[in-house]
Amino acid sequence: MIAACCKLVDLRCDVDPVSGAVHVEPNSAGMSPADEAALEWALRIAERHGGSVVAVTAGPFEAERLLRDALGLGAARAVRVEMERQATSAATAAGLAQVLRDAAVICCGDASLDRGTGAVPSFLAAELGAEQALGLVGLHLPEPAEAALSSFRVERRLDRGRREHLSVSPRCVLSVEAHTARLRRAPFEALLAAQCVTVEVLAAPGQTTPTTAEASLVRTAPFRPRARVVPPPPASLPARDRVLALSRSLGARQPARTLRLAPAEAAVALLETLEAWGELPVMPR
Repeated sequence: MIAACCKLVDLRCDVDPVSGAVHVEPNSAGMSPADEAALEWALRIAERHGGSVVAVTAGPFEAERLLRDALGLGAARAVRVEMERQATSAATAAGLAQVLRDAAVICCGDASLDRGTGAVPSFLAAELGAEQALGLVGLHLPEPAEAALSSFRVERRLDRGRREHLSVSPRCVLSVEAHTARLRRAPFEALLAAQCVTVEVLAAPGQTTPTTAEASLVRTAPFRPRARVVPPPPASLPARDRVLALSRSLGARQPARTLRLAPAEAAVALLETLEAWGELPVMPR
């Protein structure tokens, strides 16, 4: 069995600027591009090496629209785990794991559009005790002549433009980036037939939701750094000399220097320099 995990997200998010809460509009909700790529890879693996695709999601009733789209594209089974939208990544993975115990390959998007933590595939692999290859930018499937899907190569993104090539075998969790595959279009007849298919609904085991502390907004204002106190020049000086003293335009500047000191000596030198610059009050010796 090949599995594809998908999530209902708002494709045009409306974020509250104060609380950071994401408001989902039913008309603009759908499957993120990364999840579409994961579904496409699941369908390709099943076509090349046999097996059926199960589409799984965790969320409210509205999430079933994703599953019916997957059924129209060729998935043989659709399962929804009843869960609140604000469930933690660990709780989401635990709910999905009860459906995916027998899955050979589980394809997920690398990150969702709403929270974007990318943690669910890792939690899911831990729940199933399966191999994991996350953040993939390419999958290299063997030729269909090989009867069973024993192993295949994947390409993973690393820092500084590097790539890592891994060999994974069935019973693995893969998370793919959105650009790795483009989801096919479903025939209109298949989409109509998918509306009549029953979507299995399971209860989430021990569902937990993050608790948020009550907070009250005190005030909103742009950040302004604390002003530095500059001693005034003597009042006896002419106006021009006072301006020069305040701006330090004609003052002698100490050239940059490199000091190699012990930690205690370096701290003393740093404080003395800050005092000389006027960044600190004169410290008593």
